[in-house]
Amino acid sequence: MHLLKHAGLEINFHDDAMILASLCDSTLTSTDKIMEHYQLSTAVSFEDVYGKASKPILFADENLQRDYACANAVNIHALYDLTIAKIKDYDMMDLYRNIEMPLTSILFEMEGDGIICDLKILDRIAKETGAKIDALQKQIYEEAGKEFNINSTKQLGDVLYDDLALPSGKKRSTAADKLEKLLGVHPIIEHILEYRKLSKIFSTYAEGLKKYIWKDGKIHTIYNQCATQTGRLSSSEPNLQNISVRDEQGKEIRKAFLPDPGCVLISSDYHQIELRMLAHMADEPGLIEAFKSGIDVHTKTAMDVFGVSKDEVTPLMRRRAKVVNFGIVYGISDFGLAQQLGTTRMEAKDFIDTYYKKYPGIRRYMDSIVSECEEKGYVTTLCGRRRDIPEIHDKNHMIKEFGKRAAMNAPIQGSAADLIKIAMIHIHEAMQKAGVKSKMILQVHDELIFNVPEDEIEQMKKLIDEGMTSAMSLKVPLTAECSVGHDWYEAK
Repeated sequence: MHLLKHAGLEINFHDDAMILASLCDSTLTSTDKIMEHYQLSTAVSFEDVYGKASKPILFADENLQRDYACANAVNIHALYDLTIAKIKDYDMMDLYRNIEMPLTSILFEMEGDGIICDLKILDRIAKETGAKIDALQKQIYEEAGKEFNINSTKQLGDVLYDDLALPSGKKRSTAADKLEKLLGVHPIIEHILEYRKLSKIFSTYAEGLKKYIWKDGKIHTIYNQCATQTGRLSSSEPNLQNISVRDEQGKEIRKAFLPDPGCVLISSDYHQIELRMLAHMADEPGLIEAFKSGIDVHTKTAMDVFGVSKDEVTPLMRRRAKVVNFGIVYGISDFGLAQQLGTTRMEAKDFIDTYYKKYPGIRRYMDSIVSECEEKGYVTTLCGRRRDIPEIHDKNHMIKEFGKRAAMNAPIQGSAADLIKIAMIHIHEAMQKAGVKSKMILQVHDELIFNVPEDEIEQMKKLIDEGMTSAMSLKVPLTAECSVGHDWYEAK
């Protein structure tokens, strides 16, 4: 669509063979996988005609271009015929026609509009981050008693496990999860983890984002509709969805993303959407009541699990309840929970057992989803999106357990993905009807970001809220929080 627009043609596509193929089989998350699965090929490859990204062929042979394009067109037509019938059989026509296809033109507009990314702000963040990295490096050298390459796993392993004689266990691993277990054993660990985090911010964002800023001063990320098995959108070139909001330094990058002149950014995101989906799908009265009453759901879980009143819930109790709540959504094991809470497996198992006793509907739902997946080999979302989980039948115990966890999580995460897509379509339609100048410019999981002229702020806040809270009718209320800012950091 971008290519055609550039050539002066605007065409609305009625069908998309790649979307059809990935809806039919959620494991087909790339063109190559689709072509291989359906045994489609071209006599000449893309690289034969156009070269590689590192070594492009600037003046491609016209005959080869024609052969490649024609073979590709034949393949797409064949793929359409093979998949449209399956979509009807799988009862996904509504999902395809009313959610995925309308979304393509919205994403096309969002990619074209882009978002301003200020080079000066990135430079400032790069300078500040670089200074912190240098200071940490000196500190690490002092603690190690020598200079070495911190980014070399071998040299770092030698320093930690030979020079400093830290406990290594069976493996001399320098992976983050292993180092986190050594926190408090030696101050060097904390500084290495901080060094790595800042290095990623520096290379991936503060410096890395610069190459994606176009001549118009904007970043135009690409949205992928078929790259995840759960139905979530992903973004690439650059990936704006993994800019961390969990820690202050990662979040700082958002200060470089700005609205157009005379505009503000409005960010709106769903509150605890996956837990609300779980409450609805499991039809669990305890959780449904918590969401209906407006009480903080983690506080409510702490009250139920620890058997205390609201006033007696301590910050630690709430934090633990929060870990359990989100862990249950991902089918967490007692081992996984013990690691996250820093408790024994026995304590973690008691935690999970008590949780399921208090919320029996969730246990029933999780068990039924796993047995349904074992029978059918797939699970579905509220909108009928299928996720195939072949791992559920694997002879290997670990792989089978992964399959069970995926079966528990996919309908919840996938339904949340369907929900935000519906909200985007509703809001886009409402914006067109209202004739506003505002633009929907970013989607980051459960969050939508809009570029809004100052005189449309109140109108847009109302319109966005209505679009998000009425996207689906659930047994629990949907709530979203709108915030306004002069950059993405302020708007979150």
